[in-house]
Amino acid sequence: MEPQDLGFTATPIAAPHSDLRPALAWQQLHRAASARYRRCGLFSWHFARGKLKGDPVFRALLAGAAIAPGSRVLDIGCGQALLASLLAECEALAAANRWPSPWGAPPSGVHYTGLELMPADVARAERALAELPSRPRLICGDMRHTAFDPCDVVVVLDVLHYVDPAAQDDVLTRIRQALRPGGRLLLRVGDPAQRARFWISRWVDHVVTLARGHRESPIACRSLADWQAALQRLGFAVRAVPMSQGTPFANVLLVCDLERGI
Repeated sequence: MEPQDLGFTATPIAAPHSDLRPALAWQQLHRAASARYRRCGLFSWHFARGKLKGDPVFRALLAGAAIAPGSRVLDIGCGQALLASLLAECEALAAANRWPSPWGAPPSGVHYTGLELMPADVARAERALAELPSRPRLICGDMRHTAFDPCDVVVVLDVLHYVDPAAQDDVLTRIRQALRPGGRLLLRVGDPAQRARFWISRWVDHVVTLARGHRESPIACRSLADWQAALQRLGFAVRAVPMSQGTPFANVLLVCDLERGI
């Protein structure tokens, strides 16, 4: 199964060419990234395996070269910081000259900061990632009240709908202020226009939210047009990429870029 094309021009690889097939590379990456969570217990490990294998967004971000080398990445609502674990394995694969050339330049030298509301998730992430030389920074806090440091890429996957529209706008504004010129926001949201799939998304979201220890919270959803308009008002150029491949959900990844001079 090939991931959705995010539409980026792949940056050529300076390292020696790798003949490792992308499918095999992805298999190695998600297995190694999830194995790190064994030390945190069966729930954490199985969640990591299932999420990385079944959610198309992670592979799409790598194959689409969405995160440039050397980027400062802020992952809002990071959970167990699966993205940090995956990026560490990307670094190792690239160092071994096994990064698939069709994917473009690997996300090497990335500085990762994860922000998560749930203390239990932060604790699991800290334990799983404790031995990484890249030293990911993990913060337990509420995105509505935590300051965002300057960064190049912000990742927000399936998180903003947990807060009301006014808070959504405030978070987006502060993300815009934190991003450096030429920065990128990768925002995944649900598409209410896909009615049946959107209902399934909400039901599964409800179950997973309760299983992870969250109190049930209101879900404030917007149409894709409303999300795009809000982002464009902040100066982003926005592209919508379907991001539900292989799942019954109604997810869309909004790739939001700032111009270099902004």
